[in-house]
This record gives sequence, C-alpha cells and structure tokens, in this order.
Amino acid sequence: MNASLSPDQRATLVLKAMTQDEKFRLIRADFGQPSEGRAMPAGALNSAAYVPAMADKSGGATSLPSGLATAASFDPQTAYAGGAMIGSEARKKGFNVMLVGGVDLERDPRNGRNFEYAGEDPLLAGTIAGNAVRGVQDQKVIATVKHYALNALETGRTTLSSQIDEPAARDADLLAFEIAIGIGHPGSVMCAYNRYNAVYACENDWLLNTVLKGDWGYPGYVMSDWGAVHSAGKSALAGLDQESAGEVFDPKVFFDQPLRAAIASGEVPQSRVDDMVRRILRSMFAAGIIDHPAHAAKIDFAADGAVVRKTEESGAVLLRNQHDLLPLSASLKSIAVIGGHADKGVLSGGGSSVVYPPAGNAVPGMPPDGWPGPRVYQPSPPLAAIARRLPGKVQFNDGRDVAAAAQLASHADAAVVFVEQWDAESFDRPDMTLPDNQDALVAAVAKANPHTVVVLENNGPVNMPWLDQTGAVLESWYPGAQGGEAISRLLFGEVAPSGRLPMTWPKNESQLPRPQISGAGLASIGVPPQGQPADTVDYRIEGADVGYRWFQKKNIEPLFPFGYGLTYTSFSYEKLRATWAEGKLVVAFDVTNRGSRAGTDVPQVYVTLPGDNRMRRLAGWSRVTLKKGATQHVEIIADARILAAFDGKQKNWRRLGGSYRIQLGHSATSFEGEASVELPPASFSVRRSRASP
Repeated sequence: MNASLSPDQRATLVLKAMTQDEKFRLIRADFGQPSEGRAMPAGALNSAAYVPAMADKSGGATSLPSGLATAASFDPQTAYAGGAMIGSEARKKGFNVMLVGGVDLERDPRNGRNFEYAGEDPLLAGTIAGNAVRGVQDQKVIATVKHYALNALETGRTTLSSQIDEPAARDADLLAFEIAIGIGHPGSVMCAYNRYNAVYACENDWLLNTVLKGDWGYPGYVMSDWGAVHSAGKSALAGLDQESAGEVFDPKVFFDQPLRAAIASGEVPQSRVDDMVRRILRSMFAAGIIDHPAHAAKIDFAADGAVVRKTEESGAVLLRNQHDLLPLSASLKSIAVIGGHADKGVLSGGGSSVVYPPAGNAVPGMPPDGWPGPRVYQPSPPLAAIARRLPGKVQFNDGRDVAAAAQLASHADAAVVFVEQWDAESFDRPDMTLPDNQDALVAAVAKANPHTVVVLENNGPVNMPWLDQTGAVLESWYPGAQGGEAISRLLFGEVAPSGRLPMTWPKNESQLPRPQISGAGLASIGVPPQGQPADTVDYRIEGADVGYRWFQKKNIEPLFPFGYGLTYTSFSYEKLRATWAEGKLVVAFDVTNRGSRAGTDVPQVYVTLPGDNRMRRLAGWSRVTLKKGATQHVEIIADARILAAFDGKQKNWRRLGGSYRIQLGHSATSFEGEASVELPPASFSVRRSRASP
C-alpha cells in the first residue's frame, strides 16, 4: 500500500504474498449475472463479469451516442468527456472495469457492430478510442481496448479467419490499436472471437506476445472475449492473461483445472501464471482502483445528459441541405413529424453494448425477443422536443401507412421523417437497404412536400434511392440519452451541425471490396441469413487500403466521401505552408468563416507518400470554431506514423526520402490547397514505432 512505489513494484509485492489458489482466482472471471440456472455470484453486480474485487459495468445508466457519433465529431476532447462521464457513472455504481474502447476499423458498412467503433481510418479511430479510454481511466476505472484484432464482421465471428498480410495489418488495423493504446494506456486489451490468419486471436502468439507485449511494450493484461477461449496451455503461452466467464461461454473453464494440469505437466511454467497475475495487479494499481476503491454514490443524470447532448450535437452529420432548408424557422405555421417512433424516443444499437435507461425502454416489445435484443429506445422523443419549439403546430404520423403519412406532409410547411435501422452484435446486414418499407415512406413524403428533412437513426451507411428528392438529410447515428433534444437543437439552428463522416458512404454494395457477405442476416428481425457463413474473409483484397483509400485505388466515386459534412455556414482556407523542421512535418494555414453565422469547421490534412500518386492518407486535422467573418491561423503536426510504411521483409518501418504531397481539404475528395515538402529517408524498428513512451 506504499503509493510512492510504482505499479510494477506494488504488483510484485502482492504477487509474492499470494497463494496459488488466490492467483487462479484472479485469472478467471465469472459471469456476473444469473444464467442457465446458475445463481449470480456472491458480490457480483448483475454485470458482464465478476472477479472478487473486480467487476464490469452493467445496468441502467446514461447512454452516450454511438461510437461513430463520437468519431464523427473529430474531437478528442469530446471523446475524452464521454469516456469520463461513463467512467464516473461506473465508479459510482461500484464497478472497476469497463469494456470500453472499441477500435476495430470499419471494413464493411454492413457489420452489425460498427456503431461501437470509430470508423475506417486508423489515425482517427485510434485517436478517438484512445481519448475515450483515457477519460474512463482518469475516473479510476480500468478500460479495455477491443477487439484485438481484425474483428470486422459479426457473421460467423467465432470461427471466421481474417486473412491479411503483415504490412497491411501494421499499416491499418494494428496501427489503430497501437495509437489507441498509446493515448489511453488501457489496463486491459480484449482479444477477439475470430481467427487471425487461421489462428484464434486469444491463442495467437504473434498478435499477443510478438506485437502487443513485445513490439508495443504493453504492460497491462489481455482478457478474452466472452466465449473466445479454446485451450488452456496454448492460450496461456500465447499471451492470454484472463479468461472471461468461461463457466457460461467457453466449453470449459480453461484457466482453472486444465491450466493447473498444464503447469503440473510442465507445459506451462509457473512463471507464466505469475506474469498473468502480475499484469492484472499492475493494472489495478495503475488505474487507482486499489488506492481509491469504488463506492456507491449519487449520479447526476442531468449533468451527464448534457455531455450526451453535446456529443450528439458535435457528431451529427448534415449530409444534404438544398436551398438552405435547415435550419428550420421558428415561424413555421405547421410541421409534420413522421416515423421512427419519434413520439417515444430514439433508437440504440443492440447486443452487449446496449445501455438500459434508468426510466426504462421507451418502446418495449420490439423484436427480437432474445439475443441480441431486446431493442432499446432511449426515452428522449424528438416529437416532444420539436413541439416545444413550435407549440400547437406539430402533428405526428407513425409512418406505417405511407399514404396517410404523405397526406399529412402535403398540408404542412415542412416534414421531418425519422427513419431507423437497428443493428447489433452477432449479425451483419446482407445489404444496405433500409428495412420496413421506409424507402417508400421517404419517397412518398418527399413527393408530397419538397421541404422534407430526413433524420437517420442507424448503424452507418445505407442506400438512399430517395436522396435527390429530399430537401435535407441529417445523420444522427444512435443519438443517445438526450438524442431527441440534440436533434431538435440541430434542426432549428440552436447549434450548427459540425460532424464529419468517419467512413466513406458507398453508393451501393457493388462498390465494396466484398459485395456479398455469405450468411449475413438475422431471421428473428425478418432478415433471413443468406447462405452459410464463410470460414475465411480475405482482407488481402484491399489490404491497408481501407475505406477512402480503397475508393482512391479503384477510382470509385462514393455517395459521400470520408470527412464530409455540411454546416450552416462556409469556410475557406488560405496561406497553406508545409515545412519539415526538427523531425516534424508542420502544415500551417488560415481558416476563415465566410458565412453569416458562427460555426465549426474540421480542416483535414492528407499526405501522399513519394511514388504513391493516388494513395493519400489522413495525417492530421483540427476542429475550429469561428464567429462569422473571423479568421484563425492553424498549425497541424502530421502524425509521423502516417509518413512511414511497414516493410514486411526488413520487419521495420521505413520513411521514404523524397517529395511528400500535402493536400488541405474539407473531406478526402474535396481540397482547397496543395503543397509539397522534401523529407529525408529514415528506418526505425517496430519498438521505436510505439505510440507511447
């Protein structure tokens, strides 16, 4: 308990005092809920997992918007604030560990779990996830970066093998993890369900020992995903430190009697078990959960709700705004609000990440009845928020009768149509089509009223055959516990949209590296699986060229590019200058608000390496808020890791010497300035590439 000692020293002292039984109690977690006739473990808090003195967060709490909304803010401070808020609530509920920090890159918009993550770009995803983790851990709660690694599809996720070459993985998916770990210093990393190049992630020596603990020098512990362990000795030797809820989700509890037997036989040395325990203890000391035990405390839901509202307002993306339809005028005489259960609440994504609101599910009884349901709506109805701004002028139609909805819209000054797509852990969509005849609903309303605004509540990109008929489209993602209020503030211009797309929005499935996902679908929500899940997914097709880089490589024009987003004013860039000094690439320029109102811009810097004429990479960005007519000088230091590439033969990182093309833009395809700068060549080891000191 000498706090002047380092976490490593303190963990070593505790380890020396522990019995073997005490050690084995720490390297396995029990399921923290009643299940299949099993009682909830004594001391557990009805949570995802429980180890005596440790527990993961669950139960009623304040729901942030989806991870994609946070990523769309392009704002590390927003990510940190959200992490700090949920970490604080967890601590006040008595929890020590949060499974927070999803950083798997979006390689397919149909992946049912994209909403938990932070988009397609490794620099953006790693930065956003890392700051969210940092926010959690500053509340003296252990955070968990997950799902390591290449867990980019849910269909067949427990057996699917992600096939990819090392340089591509290092330049993209693994780089996102490296950046997130370097920023957030999470106490835990969760290994994934899937196989990585044919070897299960939780018994993959290269992923866990060579890269994570070796190359990156990661000092924390590796926990398994729920049901991701397949062995005792092999998993332990490969670097797995803690088995999660094996008594419910794994074939057996591998990190009990089977691992004891592996030690007795000499397959696993005692030193490996001691290392597992030491890593867990170290994270407990480093996060402060030993010195500052969690105690139940009152939660200020109003203050936490304000964090949620600001996150949604920062991350909602205005995709279309013809003739400045938005913001809506307070002088409107009538408005029709249609669809999306807007009279009750806003949608959440499903599966293990769902957050149950303290006031209860606003729309109970929606399918599916079982896992990965239930479908949960946060009780923040947009209808009520809009009606407060236009009292007596708002009428609602649930959208089930398309003709009736169009009739209502035809008599209104404006129509706001809420469309939704529920996605969840454990399944993928076979296509990008909105369910439940919502395309026909939007088309009919837009035909009846040219002043039609569409608000999307969804997991990510969908087909929009009606896009050109609509006046405005706002992507709100899954907007969280204050979603209705945030959406209304955006629609009426009380705050201007400032989100930017954290992924490329394809025109349709044919533009994707893999147009079909074998076995995708979920019968219980009326989407029958299409065939049998595949055994492998070939990510060598696009390699490191994920998202906007794939569209560049194939010279494909998406519906909306990465980084795209409109607002209620306009910005221009001038005086672009790129310099290389003291080992840093600095890009400087002026941003001017040319519009008639204040707003927030996200200027983005892309770099093209020598000899790679088309493959630009996001190297940095800034989030700038300006009053009308104001100008601000901005300097962005390009991330050094984006200026190099992994050499698969030499097993090191190389920065080529030569001319680097710098482009300053509003998105990955819209630029307003270009420069070039000469950089010297450099090579450095994988250990020197570590994101943390």
